[in-house]
Amino acid sequence: MLDNAPRGTICIEDIEIGMSRNLRKVITDRDIEMFAEVSTDHNPVHLDDDYANDTIFEGRIAHGMLTAGLISAVIGEQLPGHGTVYLGQTLKFLAPVRPGDMVNAVVTVTDMDIPKRRVTMETHCEINGKKVLKGEAVVMAPSRKFD
Repeated sequence: MLDNAPRGTICIEDIEIGMSRNLRKVITDRDIEMFAEVSTDHNPVHLDDDYANDTIFEGRIAHGMLTAGLISAVIGEQLPGHGTVYLGQTLKFLAPVRPGDMVNAVVTVTDMDIPKRRVTMETHCEINGKKVLKGEAVVMAPSRKFD
């Protein structure tokens, strides 16, 4: 399940500090399998129940970068949206994400350098209000001056 969030572009001229957007998605077995295929990360903690049950996670977990990819989706589709160029992202993984979890990815503008079109955002993913990932993104936002 994926929220029907607004998609498109918010140009640097219209972005404000404190502006926030989010996306909610249930992580499925198929998501994990497809991410393993695309990334070539076939670590059995993600794919093999028997193996994963004997780890510290006591069950299968989603790839951390699959969860982080939801942040990229919010940035690339909503805030700032289409035409955004990713410049950097820090990530700290706080808790595992499991198949069936509803992840809420949130980005919030914390700083801007309008002449350089740079936008800094606090980023995090949460499950039931508990943060499972946090970080900061820096992007170059689109501008009406360059359309």
